[in-house]
Amino acid sequence: MKLLEWQGRELFQRYGIPVPRGEVVDDPAAARRVAAGLGSAVVLKAQVPVGGRGKAGGIRIAPSPQEAERVAAELLGSEIKGIEVERLLVAEAVEIRAEHYLGITIDRARRTPVMIYSPEGGVEIEEVARIKPEAVAREHIPPLEGPSPFRLRRLFRIAPPGPRKDLSRIALKLYELFRDYEATLVEINPLAETPAGLLALDAKVIIDEDHSPDPKFAELGMVAGDPTERVAREAGFSYVRLEGDIGVIGNGAGLVMATLDLVSQAGGKPACFLDIGGGARAERVRAAVELVLGDERVRAVFVNVFGGITRCDEVARGLIEGAGGTRVPIVVRLTGTNEEEGRRILSQAGVRPVETMEEGAELVVSLAEEGR
Repeated sequence: MKLLEWQGRELFQRYGIPVPRGEVVDDPAAARRVAAGLGSAVVLKAQVPVGGRGKAGGIRIAPSPQEAERVAAELLGSEIKGIEVERLLVAEAVEIRAEHYLGITIDRARRTPVMIYSPEGGVEIEEVARIKPEAVAREHIPPLEGPSPFRLRRLFRIAPPGPRKDLSRIALKLYELFRDYEATLVEINPLAETPAGLLALDAKVIIDEDHSPDPKFAELGMVAGDPTERVAREAGFSYVRLEGDIGVIGNGAGLVMATLDLVSQAGGKPACFLDIGGGARAERVRAAVELVLGDERVRAVFVNVFGGITRCDEVARGLIEGAGGTRVPIVVRLTGTNEEEGRRILSQAGVRPVETMEEGAELVVSLAEEGR
């Protein structure tokens, strides 16, 4: 469950992590009212569950209440990476003296939380680690021990001396939130040095979908996340939105992930991960194809199915039904149970299946490039 920024901010405030003053609004007049109340220039931030909002025009600065109202009118109802903007966070613009990165995630190989820090915030931590690995520190946190002082000292050894004490204080609070809300990721980027001290200028929180039954999660789930992911979950699909333009459908998480890797290696960028599961019948495949084709970002689709308990003829029928009338090219690789019948159904509909995953990945990338 990926929370929206304003939800993450509310959790931060509950745990004593400082954030800039601001409110969430859903109409331009409210944006003007909030800006007037703050009495300063404001930042208007589209509340959508995707990354790269700034580059997509979803984060704007307004120097006056009148300008805040105008910008809000432009942002509300627009789309950021295919998702409609229904809410804006209107927050005070602050003077930034320096930016840090602080986050906690799960190291699945070691089965333990890992706290990550960099004195170079404001950009993707993966990019910092690639270009300047010495600027990223990691500290594994034993769950039964927590972030003890000596671990925090090791984590912040690369931090400037001035903010180390406040960084440690915020790290402890962030870990409490991470633990209490059964998160898989909590991230502050940037954690800014300002005249008022350290402020979390962004809030990213992802909660484990298999969290314990607790009332505190119910309200979060009502408004959080990608609406397409919500529809997919209700239909029983495993679906994850990604940042590219190639839809990927398969059966089994391992096969779908391998397909994502092949598409990336071929130079493409997957738009989504959709696992139809084992034993999918034609109607389920049809629903999956319709869901992926409903994403306006998708310029080509790669369907990669291994027929074990899943029958390739059922997949072919569902695919043809779901793709009826679309102009989006679809590449299909079928192998396994009833694959000859499945291929015959596809051929009759004018779809020529590919023989291998690698061939399919190369073809779907080239088709997506032609559609750009």
